[in-house]
Amino acid sequence: MSDRVRAFSSAQPSREGEFILYWMIAARRSTWNHALDRAVHWAKELGKPLLVFEPLRVGYEWASDRLHQFVIDGMADNASRFGKAGIPYFAYLEPSPGAGKGLLEELAGRSAVVVTDDYPAFFLPRMIEAAARRVGVRFESVDSNGVLPMRATERVFTTAHQFRRYLHHVLPDYHADSPSPNPLSRLKLPRLAGLPTAVTRKWKPAKLDRVRAGNLVGSLPIDHSVGPVAGQGGTTAARRTLRRFLTSRLGRYADHRNEPGEEVTSGLSPFLHFGHISVHEVLDAVADRERWSPAKVNPGARGKRAGWWGMSASAESFLDELVTWREVGYNMCALTSDYDRYESLPDWAKKTLKEHGRDPRPYLYDLEAFEAGGTHDPLWNAAQHQLVREGRIHNYLRMLWGKKILEWSSTPKHALETMIHLNNKYALDGRDPNSYSGIFWVLGRYDRAWGPERPIFGKVRYMTSANTARKYDVKRYLARYGTDQG
Repeated sequence: MSDRVRAFSSAQPSREGEFILYWMIAARRSTWNHALDRAVHWAKELGKPLLVFEPLRVGYEWASDRLHQFVIDGMADNASRFGKAGIPYFAYLEPSPGAGKGLLEELAGRSAVVVTDDYPAFFLPRMIEAAARRVGVRFESVDSNGVLPMRATERVFTTAHQFRRYLHHVLPDYHADSPSPNPLSRLKLPRLAGLPTAVTRKWKPAKLDRVRAGNLVGSLPIDHSVGPVAGQGGTTAARRTLRRFLTSRLGRYADHRNEPGEEVTSGLSPFLHFGHISVHEVLDAVADRERWSPAKVNPGARGKRAGWWGMSASAESFLDELVTWREVGYNMCALTSDYDRYESLPDWAKKTLKEHGRDPRPYLYDLEAFEAGGTHDPLWNAAQHQLVREGRIHNYLRMLWGKKILEWSSTPKHALETMIHLNNKYALDGRDPNSYSGIFWVLGRYDRAWGPERPIFGKVRYMTSANTARKYDVKRYLARYGTDQG
């Protein structure tokens, strides 16, 4: 696990500490979790109780009922799972911005070691760094994001092909580096009598029995205009979604995943983003369905999108999305500080977009029109309606959605701002490295120069709604999402 653990100081564990503190902020699950494994390791090593602390703050950009409810659903799951295992679990919902200030320091001051999740995007890296400066005991962050540890290489990969070749070279060494499927099973640790009363008097534990029925999010100072989606968050829902995908969708994935009218995509992205399910668990489930073993890997297919794993065409296609395309984004975010800025685009893309920056736009829309799905293009509007209504866009149409925003914005930089805002505000899997990969792909990241050179796009890949409708049957999609009525 050495590639996954970062110690932020040379401080040694405190023998006087009352417990091991696991500050759960990204891998929000009780299974298949390298960070939880590390916390359990320290608890056993030092003979201390384990305390799991899962907070949710309100003072972050785009905080809404939708995002909060999904996380809170997962908290309810965690409370049940840790409770059954006899592990103290402290869920804290910040009632107002800044109300949770000092809580982590109070808990850390009573602990022997603090373990948290390593996560490379949004505000979490800054929050972790700031916390490390304030915590006086040993403080570690643990990477449980993907099959490949984010810091196993210092190279930033600029194309999926480069990254895929590297993955195929090193993945056999990391295949056995899976977290424990159930670290709480038969776990025997010293008991913690209860949460410190000095803490719980000032910072009230969340009443998770009010998760849905009592509209817990309604009392919080967050954006109530972005409502919860119909489905629930949490590990239970994530596993139900995984089972549905494996039993009724995976077999059609290779041939139909780009069909907007077909429901064959996994639906796992929000659960992966919030850490309610692990990529290791998903990979294990796919491998089990395929009756796969590492001996089936085909070294001769190294770098190819299909054939390396030695699985069915649909499984290979899905794993290329799950592992290659998802984790290349984590590589970028972990090793660069400007992953979400226009300046991080490849030089060729910035050059060609600048050369066409003054090209006439056939249509120009502002953020308000985009957000309302009020363009001239019915298919684009339908994709935006799906995003607002369900917190997702069909995978293929998500690319078209971004390409049209680029075409209908006054500048590429304005297009980027619009894409980031709409995606981060409405998408359950927004604010994620994989999500930023998709947005920046629209502008040339992980892609190559294409011809013929076109107005506005230059050498950046071009897409149209008309071509999409010719390639795929979009009638059912338009019938479902063609209006903004829920």
